[in-house]
Amino acid sequence: MMTLVTGLWDIGRGNLEKGWNRSFDYYLNKFDDLLKIDCNLIIFGDESLYKFVSERRDMSKTQFIIRDLSWFRNNEFFDKIQKIRTNENWYNQVGWLKESTQAKLEMYNPIVMSKMFLLHDAVILDKFNSEKLFWIDAGISNTVSPGYFTNDNVLEKINKKYDKFLFISFPYEANTEVHGFSYDKLCEYAKTKTNYVSRGGFFGGPKKYISDLNTIYYSLLTHTLNNNLMGTEESIFTIMSYLHPNLIDNYLINSDGLLYTFFENIKNNKVKKEGNDVGLYVITFNSPKQFETLIESMLEYDIDFITKTKKFLLDNSTDLTTTKEYLNLCSQYGFEHIKKDNIGITGGRQFIAEHFNQQDDLGYYYFFEDDMAFVTKDCDVCKNGFNRKVKNLYSTSLQIIKKENFDFLKLNFTEFFGSHTTQWAWYNTPQSFRENHWPEKPNLPVVGYDPSAPSLEFKNIKSLNGIPYASGEIYLSNWPIVLSKEGNYKCYIETKFDNPYEQTLMSHNFQNLVKGKLNPGLLLITPTEHNRFDFYPAELRKEC
Repeated sequence: MMTLVTGLWDIGRGNLEKGWNRSFDYYLNKFDDLLKIDCNLIIFGDESLYKFVSERRDMSKTQFIIRDLSWFRNNEFFDKIQKIRTNENWYNQVGWLKESTQAKLEMYNPIVMSKMFLLHDAVILDKFNSEKLFWIDAGISNTVSPGYFTNDNVLEKINKKYDKFLFISFPYEANTEVHGFSYDKLCEYAKTKTNYVSRGGFFGGPKKYISDLNTIYYSLLTHTLNNNLMGTEESIFTIMSYLHPNLIDNYLINSDGLLYTFFENIKNNKVKKEGNDVGLYVITFNSPKQFETLIESMLEYDIDFITKTKKFLLDNSTDLTTTKEYLNLCSQYGFEHIKKDNIGITGGRQFIAEHFNQQDDLGYYYFFEDDMAFVTKDCDVCKNGFNRKVKNLYSTSLQIIKKENFDFLKLNFTEFFGSHTTQWAWYNTPQSFRENHWPEKPNLPVVGYDPSAPSLEFKNIKSLNGIPYASGEIYLSNWPIVLSKEGNYKCYIETKFDNPYEQTLMSHNFQNLVKGKLNPGLLLITPTEHNRFDFYPAELRKEC
């Protein structure tokens, strides 16, 4: 069951200068639109608002919680907000801010910054025993047609679609500030360069997520205000969206920031969940034992790879006597068995990319070949000195790719056939590109590999949950990897090749990387070991 939570107070906005002023009667008219919604409503407000509501609503579907303006004045944040609001260094940082509602009205920020607290209070006081609660601004019909809620059944669709906490965000490129919050400090708190803002007009989700995120919100609001940093509730929501993608579904709307786009897409079933579900794809050939060894290594190394993914096995085998055993393993471990007749290693890789692109419920996927098992034996570091065993690899790698907005994140620094000390794309790009990008090393060796091939250039090195990772000129290859929906599209779908050899894809995507069209990452660990122990005749090997 889903319940909407809202609140409305007269804070004197009608007294502001033209361009910023709106009368309270204007808000009451918009609020009247919201009261027509035929769903459970929890409403915060004073005695006069209660009278307004009781005259218009079926009170069996309404819970009104008396809360006047004194509640917002008598908390730990009010004085901190007033101190910042009246500081000329704050309101003079950008031209529009001095005359804004944030600066002119003492109650504006205390109220909007309390939306998360009110939503959490609704969870505690809820008489409807709701499963999910969503905050909705009382004046939302100013920009969103009430028909979405009264005629178009969008609330039921939202209830069915989102199982995590939902924020709706819009692209926002900033230089100095975001809603009055220093942009540099916003990026510092978000631990990345931010490029969107999360809206405060509609947000929420299951009760358990509200409680967790309310604690996070309280901590961030306390810390930022103590450091004289203030925007609106949307500044804190934005930081939360970047820091906690494992708790939050983030839906991106147009750059105008108008929420109606989200509800229109919900109405037309055009909303796809971003990163809510994760796929695991394995490509295998003529060896159920290789596949089984990979699965057993995942169960031992980090069981989440098996228990928290939607799993697919691309069975490329020519030996059909293996099919029964593959089917048994798929049944045992929850894989969907996809049988192909040796479409090749890179041909199979391309098929997987196209298959994932059609899965509306999947936002990310991990790719493995069947001989890329995790290291379970006693082995501390790889030959390049990187750790082989880390904790919570599945959850942390997902957090990293989401937080950094990587298109793909490779899981291994070192592989059997090479490592990321060398820039392997150098071997595969066109000669003209090689001459321009590596003028100091424009020519390939006549035969074999060059011991002084260009080194891979890194841009940033960071760490999350004890796992280090890097950005920079990371080349695409068929090593263990996790890709986003957008990254998969860029790498494999946007441009298709008749013969998608690994070298061709590496070259094409590296050139796009240099053009700024691709954002890849690499974990600075080596958790898997490429080990083909069940050999097959060389003549059976096929690329595509």
